[in-house]
Amino acid sequence: MQEIPFGVGEYLRSHIRTVPDWPAPGVQFRDITPLLQDPKVFRVLIDAFVHRYMDRRPDVVAGLDARGFILGSVIAYELGVGFVPIRKKGKLPFTTVEETYELEYGSATVELHTDAVRPGQRVLLIDDLIATGGTMMAGKKLLEKLGGTVIEGAAIVDLPELGGSEKLREGGLSLFTLVHFEGH
Repeated sequence: MQEIPFGVGEYLRSHIRTVPDWPAPGVQFRDITPLLQDPKVFRVLIDAFVHRYMDRRPDVVAGLDARGFILGSVIAYELGVGFVPIRKKGKLPFTTVEETYELEYGSATVELHTDAVRPGQRVLLIDDLIATGGTMMAGKKLLEKLGGTVIEGAAIVDLPELGGSEKLREGGLSLFTLVHFEGH
């Protein structure tokens, strides 16, 4: 069970904007930018993650392109560990490993520098939202290709009806999320 301080999830939820019919009709887009704009809300958000991982002590935080960069870099800084970006294909300048995953209409590829994680390092993998789980699972596989141990996947929002969190757990990834939204 999640160890969220009383009321934090609801407080954060109240600052997430729902944009109906974006990017397509019938989709309820969960916009986290209001969480980032208000310094008090942003602090509560970051602290919720930092407090969870202070004792779990990852060696490094890996953030998924692009909103995982915002969260992951700040959390890494607060924990006193390094940050590793997992980027969309073609964005990293050094030697990379890549992982392709399926989208609803096609596929996408993410990459990681080959020297981003050392064998045996404990990695916290973070993104803003879990929908179908494809991006986070691809990130997990990349980190494991380099010998990293993903201790947990973390996100602000889980959309459980899309099946991603269940798929990730079935794939062996422990998850921590702060807010759940039913529906798409």
